[in-house]
Amino acid sequence: MKYDIIIIGSGPGGYVTAIRASQLGFKVAVIEKENLGGICLNWGCIPTKALLKSAQVYEYLKHVDAYGLKAENIDKDFSAIVKRSRNVAEGMSKGVQFLMKKNKIDVLNGFGKIKAGKKVDVTDSDNKVTEYSADHIIIATGARSRELPFLPIDGKKVIGYREAMTLPKQPESIIIVGSGAIGVEFAYFYNSMGTKVTIVEFLPNVVPLEDEEVSKQFERSLKRSKIKVMTNSSVTKVDTSGNGVKATVNTKKGEITLEADIILSAVGIKSNIENIGLEDVGIVTDKDKILVNDFYQTNLPGYYAIGDIVPGPALAHVASAEGITCVEKIAGLNTEPIDYGNIPGCTYASPEIASVGLTETQAKEKGYELKVGKFPFSASGKASAAGATEGFVKVIFDAKYGEWLGCHMIGAGVTDMIAEAVLGRKLETTGHEVLKAIHPHPTMSEAVMEAVADAYDEVIHL
Repeated sequence: MKYDIIIIGSGPGGYVTAIRASQLGFKVAVIEKENLGGICLNWGCIPTKALLKSAQVYEYLKHVDAYGLKAENIDKDFSAIVKRSRNVAEGMSKGVQFLMKKNKIDVLNGFGKIKAGKKVDVTDSDNKVTEYSADHIIIATGARSRELPFLPIDGKKVIGYREAMTLPKQPESIIIVGSGAIGVEFAYFYNSMGTKVTIVEFLPNVVPLEDEEVSKQFERSLKRSKIKVMTNSSVTKVDTSGNGVKATVNTKKGEITLEADIILSAVGIKSNIENIGLEDVGIVTDKDKILVNDFYQTNLPGYYAIGDIVPGPALAHVASAEGITCVEKIAGLNTEPIDYGNIPGCTYASPEIASVGLTETQAKEKGYELKVGKFPFSASGKASAAGATEGFVKVIFDAKYGEWLGCHMIGAGVTDMIAEAVLGRKLETTGHEVLKAIHPHPTMSEAVMEAVADAYDEVIHL
């Protein structure tokens, strides 16, 4: 069977790429070994947000008295929460199935392996191998939990994110290794459910990629929630021989032993680039990534790669954007390379975290003279009415030209607010233009305008 474009993998990189390619008139096929939607829809972004929503509702119910309400006998059903999450994921996967049919995209079920001559072998569940060919082959095979040598995942006592969202019963205690988005989101979920949570982070700050002020604020929030936080610490050994697990942790004060029911390894991801034929055809890789140009062409003409398997942020929205850019370039459209300096990052714990652009430290290191503004949600009327006064919005501008260098938020709903900064930076908006754009009152988004006003010594409500 001959196609214009074959895409290996149907995650948010693969299926979005397929749909855009179909819109551009290409005959398209997608190869998928598991479920349409990939990790994001089935085991990542979507089902985790369903778990977090259940945790948030449970937290609300436990504190309804703060809103002048009464509720008795509030309890949870852990298995029902997990079931709801899986149902949400299943519904989204079916939605992708519909989109494939709507856009006349062939779905080839099986494991794809590239070959020379722009061909792909697909091995189905019966080990039957079928060869397909295309003018263009796009690899979008995504990633999985990274395993550390001293922290091998057995799926029972040492788990990754997939097991963490489908445990048969709630653990009484859990150690989470790593405090990136995956780690702290599961920390929030399990802590809300009543599990005793300990976070072990190798670096000095939790959520270490964020602006330092955000990291410090978030660590305070974790501790207020009675989550034990251990920074500058690393797990060096794990003993799973008993009923639970014992973790040897190296800290500044020496080695200690932690005990828990389960350990969640949340130390990053590993690209799925093994056994897919890269070496056979001579595609160049480096440090677990496929090397590509600005339009995702590999060193071999006709072969492309997008998403978690190429250098850059391993985020669903980045994979989608890369795929669209890739096929639009193939189609001959006048497309621009992606600006990786303007990629928003979001963490969906409580409080939420959202950011884009440079941190204050990064901006200083680049030699900018800065105007920095910050507005706390404690001064926001909408936040006070909502009972969500924790956190702030921080903005960073170049003092000389007014360029919006960075925006960092922590608080309720900030993952929905960060798009204003992304769009503003895309349009090269200055601080003064943000100030003159009237923001609705009362809203959480007013904090963006107020933070900018603070940077320019025009803040009203502080």
